[in-house]
Amino acid sequence: MFKHYFEGIENVEVGPIIGLVIFFIFFIYIVYQVVVASKGYISKMGNMPLDDNSDEPQEKKSTT
Repeated sequence: MFKHYFEGIENVEVGPIIGLVIFFIFFIYIVYQVVVASKGYISKMGNMPLDDNSDEPQEKKSTT
């Protein structure tokens, strides 16, 4: 039924191809970043939520 709506549109097949190419390039980039990432960086990022020693000074609450 919906096939007939798209038959009248010229170059309708270009949109999905462009979307697939963008997805494929993004996927390859993410896989590349995972493979190239150093083990130290991954360990640092993995321990960040558990690390209490922050490099940034914490704001103190005033009691006045």
